[in-house]
Amino acid sequence: MEESKELSASQQKIASAVEVILGQIGEDPTRQGLLKTPERVAKAYDFLTQGYQQSAEDVLRGAIFDESYSEMVLVKDIEVYSLCEHHMLPFFGKAHIAYIPNGKIVGLSKIPRVVDVFARRLQVQERLTIEIRDCIQETLQPLGVAVVIECHHLCMQMRGVQKQNSHTTTSAFSGEFLNNDKTRKEFIQLIGARLS
Repeated sequence: MEESKELSASQQKIASAVEVILGQIGEDPTRQGLLKTPERVAKAYDFLTQGYQQSAEDVLRGAIFDESYSEMVLVKDIEVYSLCEHHMLPFFGKAHIAYIPNGKIVGLSKIPRVVDVFARRLQVQERLTIEIRDCIQETLQPLGVAVVIECHHLCMQMRGVQKQNSHTTTSAFSGEFLNNDKTRKEFIQLIGARLS
């Protein structure tokens, strides 16, 4: 593969590895349709793993405001796209995140950004769920945090057991959501409700 001046040193290493993979699976890396594939894959992995270079805590700290509001704040149906760390295949779905403020609120757009920071790393859904909960709890210090994530995993749908209609749900709670059944039930009802 000819080295591209557009690629960083790490991208060039990824592109070289992709070229080797193409040859090993029986493809011809010099075929017209594949000539730029190693470079494209390297750039794609840079984007899909950019969470390693980002701090979710800094994202939240950039938009914390004093506010006396003390009821549940819910952001639901947040799109999630990540890569399974076991096969490096995508998993994708929705996250639903709520917190109960304790004198401070955060800009609403920051919650999906926190999801992206952790999702754009090699992940397992279980750890992703806990990392989001812990980040919001430790940074914002609310009265409680609730996170539910529902995803389809291509490592299970395209290979292995090949169960195309299956999805995985994970949850993590802290504070009022963990200790108060009424609060947790309200959260579950709200994430299932649709606006008319």
